[in-house]
Amino acid sequence: MYLYFIAAHITECMASPLQRSLKHEYELFVEAEIENYKDSIPRSAMLRIGDEAVTNIRGAVQTGFDEVLLCTEVDRIIFKRLRLPAYATWRRRRIKLLAQYRNPEHWGFTLATPIVRAIPSDSDARVLLLGSAVPGAALFLAAHGCQVTAVDEDQDIVDRVMSAASHAGLTSRVSGMVSSLYSWFPDEPLNAVVSNGLAFQNLTAAERDRVIDILKSATLDGGVHLVQTIVAGANALSLDELRAHYDGWDISLGDDQQSFVARKGIQ
Repeated sequence: MYLYFIAAHITECMASPLQRSLKHEYELFVEAEIENYKDSIPRSAMLRIGDEAVTNIRGAVQTGFDEVLLCTEVDRIIFKRLRLPAYATWRRRRIKLLAQYRNPEHWGFTLATPIVRAIPSDSDARVLLLGSAVPGAALFLAAHGCQVTAVDEDQDIVDRVMSAASHAGLTSRVSGMVSSLYSWFPDEPLNAVVSNGLAFQNLTAAERDRVIDILKSATLDGGVHLVQTIVAGANALSLDELRAHYDGWDISLGDDQQSFVARKGIQ
């Protein structure tokens, strides 16, 4: 079970901005695949590819021979060896995948799920993921056009989110940061903060108060913090503690009576 803080103005961007970014995502995909391949083979194999590239270049009509040309030819050889898809093929697959990721039911959500109901449209949103948030939350929000940042002390958790984003072609909308929650600060206003209770388990009460106050201050006016699946215990905030933290905000419970919703007033 997961504890989510979702600030409002989380927005579902139209498909066209995402589709315009797909060319960039494809270039990142190709670059990552080629670099991973280079890292996976011994130096002797790379030298053989280099020799092949030199032979190809010398066998073609060229006006010059430089390091850039050699690197480009090496990448072309690896691209062919890996049988990477052409852009048109990759784009077709990614658009189909993004359509699935934008579907709430793909992640086990319904139209009544607060994380779905809190998403308006026609504007970008900046979303912060804290703790071991499931990659599904990141991909659902990113597929709707949100800019998502995942922050956690555990490198593996951040890597898991970034790997899922790479597979979905969403790396331009998802970034990762390995850092303690207490020592990390937002460097721009946030539209959303997504977390579970484990993000706060290593903090003292005073540290937890400070972190939540920072997140509240970073949230734009009119924003909503949504705590989904309220869990009482050492690894989560109680309902009473949540109410105390959001004194002065418009507080309500979701239809499932397990989703705490606090809306920040317009100043």
